[in-house]
Parts: sequence; structure tokens; C-alpha cells
Amino acid sequence: MEGYSYLNNADSGYIDALYEEYTQNPLSIDPGWRKFFEGFEFASNLNGKTREAIRGAAVSGNVEKEALVWKLINAYRERAHLLSDTNPIRQRRNRHPHLDLSDFDLAETDLETKFQGGRLLGLENSSLAEIISHLQNLYCKSIGVEFMHITNKEERDWFKQRYESTADKINFPLEKCKRILAKLNEAVVFESFLSTKYVGQKRFSLEGGETTIPALDAIINKSSELGVEEIIIGMAHRGRLNVLANIMCKTYEYIFSEFEGNQPKDVTMGDGDVKYHLGFSSTVQTEQGNNVYLKLAANPSHLEAVDSVVEGFARCKADLIYDEDYKKVLPVLIHGDAALAGQGVVYEIAQMSQLPGYYTGGTIHFVINNQIGFTTDWDDARSSTYSTGVAMVTESPVFHVNGDDAEAVIYCVEMAAEYRMKFHKDVYIDMVCYRRHGHNEADEPKYTQPALYNIISTHPNPREVYTQALIQRGEIEAELAKNMEIQFKSLLQDRLNMVKQQPIPYTPQAPEVDWLSFRKATPEDFVESPDTSVSLETIKKITDALTFIPDNIHPIKKAIDELARRKTSLDNNALPWAMGELLAYGSLLLEGNDIRMSGQDVIRGTFSHRHAEIWDEQTGESYCNLNFIQKEQSKFRIFNSLLSEYAVLGFEYGYSVTHPQGLSLWEAQFGDFSNGAQVMIDQFISSAESKWQRMSGIVLLLPHGYEGQGAEHSSARPERFLDMAAELNMIIANCTTPANFFHLLRRQMKWPFRKPLVVFTPKSLLRHPLAVSPIEDFTNAKFKEVIGDKYVTKSKVKRILFCSGKVYYDLLAKQQADARKDVAIIRVEQLFPMPAEQIEAVTKLYPKAECVWVQEEPKNMGAWTYWLRRPEHLNWRLVSRKASASPAVGFSKAHQAQQIELVEKAFAEI
Repeated sequence: MEGYSYLNNADSGYIDALYEEYTQNPLSIDPGWRKFFEGFEFASNLNGKTREAIRGAAVSGNVEKEALVWKLINAYRERAHLLSDTNPIRQRRNRHPHLDLSDFDLAETDLETKFQGGRLLGLENSSLAEIISHLQNLYCKSIGVEFMHITNKEERDWFKQRYESTADKINFPLEKCKRILAKLNEAVVFESFLSTKYVGQKRFSLEGGETTIPALDAIINKSSELGVEEIIIGMAHRGRLNVLANIMCKTYEYIFSEFEGNQPKDVTMGDGDVKYHLGFSSTVQTEQGNNVYLKLAANPSHLEAVDSVVEGFARCKADLIYDEDYKKVLPVLIHGDAALAGQGVVYEIAQMSQLPGYYTGGTIHFVINNQIGFTTDWDDARSSTYSTGVAMVTESPVFHVNGDDAEAVIYCVEMAAEYRMKFHKDVYIDMVCYRRHGHNEADEPKYTQPALYNIISTHPNPREVYTQALIQRGEIEAELAKNMEIQFKSLLQDRLNMVKQQPIPYTPQAPEVDWLSFRKATPEDFVESPDTSVSLETIKKITDALTFIPDNIHPIKKAIDELARRKTSLDNNALPWAMGELLAYGSLLLEGNDIRMSGQDVIRGTFSHRHAEIWDEQTGESYCNLNFIQKEQSKFRIFNSLLSEYAVLGFEYGYSVTHPQGLSLWEAQFGDFSNGAQVMIDQFISSAESKWQRMSGIVLLLPHGYEGQGAEHSSARPERFLDMAAELNMIIANCTTPANFFHLLRRQMKWPFRKPLVVFTPKSLLRHPLAVSPIEDFTNAKFKEVIGDKYVTKSKVKRILFCSGKVYYDLLAKQQADARKDVAIIRVEQLFPMPAEQIEAVTKLYPKAECVWVQEEPKNMGAWTYWLRRPEHLNWRLVSRKASASPAVGFSKAHQAQQIELVEKAFAEI
């Protein structure tokens, strides 16, 4: 084409200048070059390979056709994954990738023409046919990759260069092939043994996806080589037993004992759980001789619920053990394709992944894509092309790989480990495989997929496929395969003969050693709380820190006034709720307890009471007073969370079970928002100690109280938590004074055990003039499970009003206004475990009085039904709102009328 030959000897600066002109005004340059630049993804800094290709194109005089070829190359990078041979049992559906020659205005006659675009792929002087063949070898074989959606050029270029320089010539050394085959052997042996010995028992086998085992082995080895010292794995039930045996090194004997239904010797408490939900810890030695800590988190049947818990584990380990070096700890999440696509918590953890409060340095997501969710085919399981569609949210690369091609799978996981370590982001491996049996081994899959399971029934397993591949490579590989076959049969026979395995010794890490010092709680522990008082000197020291403003921080006037009120409250000997809370945190920090808190808007507090940090009005720089009480103290970490309850609470729970000497708190914006995290509360917080022998001292702060804000901002649903309360599994409290809240929080760290704590915290009481505490209640007191009435005349009391939380102040106002010394108001500050002895002691003070439970909640909610569970309370009366489908009315006047009626009824004459 005319006008291009002069570039033959031009310097590369001209190309940069021409491109710069194109970016400023595309119409100002020659139409041929304009088409060229439109046809390729340029950047302002062109690399040498690209410049050479441009210069060669100019010399060839065929720039417009070159531009079309470059478009085709980029199109393969973007869309060839839609053609890749990733499915071992089904034909790929036509996703219309538009990669035909006609899609680029190219023709068959162009196939033998040489194009300079080949240089971009490392090809010199290549024809279009050769370019396409090379692209198909890279992008259309056993691996399909998605990476062109990544906007960060450094990441995208690294991925492109790393992949295109190696993916078409995977050639592992013999020793590595041996290891892959050995791990496949172990996977197949295990499933074969269980299917023989425990016919019909549920085990949720890995059959069809056995390549998971060498894949995890490769992740461990490669990550360790790159500097990872600990790997925390989360997965559901599919293949879990195989992972426990062949990755975590849990002995066959131990697993077989669980199949027999035996209770393990080391279980000292709880009811236990099914074998495919249990967790495990071990230390393994890698090929390089490095020791790596492995953790497999316990997980319920809510398939993806464990994801954020694992992230919390990882974050805590990095904070505590590795000095916040997140490269040292690797979270690995193993998903099923249907669960990954269908469960919303997956999206939540994706959005968490790069946030400062939840960052873990990147997660490797490994998808065991068996193409069926229970009985549901993918057509009914998702709308996205792939189950990994969520990866696009965080611009994470995705490998789609054929599960029958073991070496391709290993290549993908190793490159994923490299990407994670270099860019500290999530990466996904979508291993397409199949499920040889139904949902469990007793299930008949042909009810719903008869044609598919006819194919699966005759399809060789991945070990057989890989063995055949090794044989086809030549004599050495054939001999290797033969020897491995012999070893496989010998290993199987050993397991059938129940040859004993020696457990690999495991040395607990520091936090785990701390857990060993705790004991199981007993009912006697709740008769009286431990001493949680602090000295006046400590109170003053913390208050000095809480009121200090550094010279480089210039807060807004309202923030300055808030800090001033802290000092005034101390001077006036009337500390409000926020001070009670902050003093609790400060005192624990001084005693060596780390504190981590997160939730929506927790730094300021939804109701502008906490102000755990102050911000400079101009720079936005923040200052956390609690981290500067004295030089030697523990760390206070507080983070405003994303608008999530489910994943965030799971994260904080995971953090709490990893750090026994730290206080972990999650605050809901309003208490009823905890229902968005109900799975975490049900499956982990309320039952994990019983199921998995895992203690947690996590604190849930749930704002609660009927104040006319409507159905969604009134009730934290105490009835739900009380329904779950049994066997001393948690503490449920509703405090009325700042000092009692102070002691409640401190008690969490003083007990020789850990229990989750659910607190129904106030809203209007945060600034109520009567909801204050004198200093002596902090320095010379402990937590009071029940608070009596000092106003009444004991001999005149005809009625005892038992209540909990904010309603006390409404009742108190009525009692004082009417001078009712015949009606005692007793505050039950701890609802569970029920302080039965203290309640009985109060009732004995007024032997002739009737007992009434007063609650703001409707009759079918609140604590009333829980209260009636005890026989001694069956003759109690109830004062409450009427039974209702909704927690509260939506009209403020209706609320006020109900509240007045409720209080009047509590004091009505008998």
C-alpha cells in the first residue's frame, strides 16, 4: 500500500508518535493506519515485539490485512475459551465465539499469506494458517482461559506472556509425572476401597473428579516454593474424605473408624457431626522439603457457607503469626459448580477480597465442575455461560480445564499459584469433570440424566486416562505406568488388609496451644460472674487517650465536642453507653487482648455514638485513640464493612476461632439485619462447639428496641436466638447500664472458656439521661445477671415486673411518676443461660407478689415462650403487644399508643 515503505528504516519513535496522534484525533492519520490501530490493543508504551510486528507490517505493504489478523489474534485471546476442549464427557455447546475467517473479512485464500502478527505469538515469518494453528493449540485444547477482561495492563500482559510462552508445550519431567500418577492412584484407591467395604454408605465420592487430588498437591508444592507457609482449605462434602486422606494425611484407620460410627477418642464434648463435615489440621512436607501447615475447615451442608470463615481464618493467621504478611497464608476454596453459581455468599466474598478489612492476599478457587447440582443440569443451575462468572466482578483470571487431562490441570493450578503470589488477587480454576454416581452413592442418577450416565458408566477414570497417555509417549513412560499399576494394586491390597498407617506428627501453632488451656464450661460457671473490675487509674488513663487529639488531626467541631463530652462524663461521674464500651476495649487492650471489630458503619457507629476513629477535616486522615493508650499494648482493629451480613459475620467468626486471646465483634446496623447472616448463626455460632468442638468468643452486637422506627428497625428477634440456646452454647444478654455492658464485654476474656455472646444493644438509650453509670460501677463491681429494685418498699410489693432492656426505662418512668412502691421492677440482664438462682432469690424477697414478664415484643416473639419453658414460671403473667405477624407497627402514633398501653397494663390494679 502506498505511503508505508518509508517506515522501512524509521525509528520506533515514529510509531509511538503516530499512535499518540491516533489517540488524540483518529481522523488525522491515514485510513490504513487508523484501521491498523483499531485492530489491535495498544498501549502508550509499545514493547519491542509489538514494534517489530508493526514495522514488519508496514514493510509488507499489507497493513489493512495485518490489522485484521491482529484482530483475529486478540479475538482468540478473548473468546477461544468458548471452543476449548474442556469437557471430558459432552460436546461443547455452540457459544458462537465468532472466530471464523469470515468474521474478520479474511478468506481461505489468505491462509498461505505470511503475516507479521505471528511475531506477537513468538512466530517468525508465519502464514495465517500457521498462526491459527498455533492459536488453536494454545487456546482450544484442554485449557480455555479468560483473562482479557483484566483492565490492569501489567496483570494482563503477565498472564498473556506466561501462558502463550508455555501452554502449548507442557512437558513435565518424569519425576513430576510419577507424582501426578501416584496422587491419582491414591485418589482411586481410596474411593475403590470405600465402595467395596462400605456399600451404600454416603461418602460423596470424588469419582470422576479424582484429578482434584494431584491438583491440590501441586498447589501446595508450588505455593510453598513461592513462600507460602500455611494453606487453609474450605470445601463442601464432595470429595472431602478423599482430601482428608490423601492431602491432609488423616489416617485411613481414623476415617474407617468414623465409617463404623465410632466416636473418636479425643472428643471430650458435643454431639459430633457426620464424617464428611469434619475439619482437620496437619503438617506436610513438600517436594522441596518445606513444612506446610494445612487446615481443612469444618463445613456444614450449606455448601459455600465456609468460604468467608476460611477467609477469616487466613486473615487472623496472617495478623497473629506472620506479622500481617498475607503472602505467607493461602486460602484455597474448593467449590462445586452449582453452588458457586447459585449461592450469594460467593459474590459477597468476591467483593470482600480487596477490601482493607478483609484482604487475605488472594484466594485460589478450585471448582470441581461435575456439571450437575444434585439432580439439576447446568441449564437450570445458572444464567451465566460459566459457573465462574463471579470472577468477572474482581477481574480475576479463570482457567477452564479438562479434568481428564491431569497435566493440563497441574499446569493451570501452578500458574494460578504464581499469579496469586505476584498480584495478590483471586484466581479461579474451573476443572470440568463428572460425577460417577448420583448425589450420593445410594442415589440413582439415571432418573434425571439417563443419557449422560450411560456415557459416564463406560468412561475411564482419570488415572486410567493418564496411564494410557503415559504409555503412548514411549518405552520409559510405559515402564513407569506398569510399575505404578503394580504399586497401585499393592497399595489397594494393603488397605484391604487394614495395614496400620502412622499418623504424621503435628505440632500445634501458638494460637492452637492457647486453645489447649481452655476447658469446657459447666453450669456452675454461670452462677456468679468473675471479677472484671478495673482501677480508677486505668479508667483515667484510657479516658485521657480517648479525649486526645494529635496536632496533625483537625476534626470537625462536632467530633471535637464528642471527645469533650467523654471527659465531662468522667468529671460528672456519669459515664454514658459509648464510654462504657470504649473503656471495656481500652482495658482489654492494656491487658494484652487484641480486639477486632467490623460491621456496617461501626467506626462512627450507626447512631453516631462510638467514634472509634476521628478524621481530619481537610486530609481525611484518621486517628484511632484506642491504639495510643500507652506504648506497650495490644492492637485495636476496626473496619467499616461492605453492605453484607452473611459473609462478614462468617469472616469474623473465622477470625474468632483462630484467636482465643482476642475479642472479635460484629455489629449489625440494626439488630434485625442479623437475619441476613442466619446461616452463619445456625450452622457455626450456635452449634459449632457441639458439632466440631470449636469454641468461639465472637460477640454479636444487635441494636434492639421498640422506638417507633417500624417493622424493620425494632426487633433483633431475640426469640430466634433463645430458640437456639441450649447446652450452654452461647450467652444472650440485654443490658440496661453502660457499666454492665462494660463488665459483659470484659467477661468474655476472663472466663477459662469461650462462648459466643449475643447482645441486644440500645439505640435511644445511647443518650438517655438515666442510662449512665458512676465510676464505682466500673472499679468495684462485676457483671450483674439480674438487677434488683431499690426504690420499692419490700413489704408492700404486690407485683414483680421482670423485664429486659430498654422497656425498663419506660416502666421506671411510670413507677417514679406514680410513686408505685408496691410494684418492683427487676431487670434480667442475661437471658441465657438463665440466671435461675438470682431470679429465685428476687422472688423470695417478695413472697406474696405475683410475677409478670413485661416485653415490648409481640406475644409470639421476644423471650416469653423461652421463659415458659421452666416449670416454675408457668404461673407467670405476660404483658406485651398482641401476637403479630410483623415485629412492629409502621406508624409512629400507633407505636406510641401501644407503648403507653403496655406500660399502663403493667401497673394496672390487680
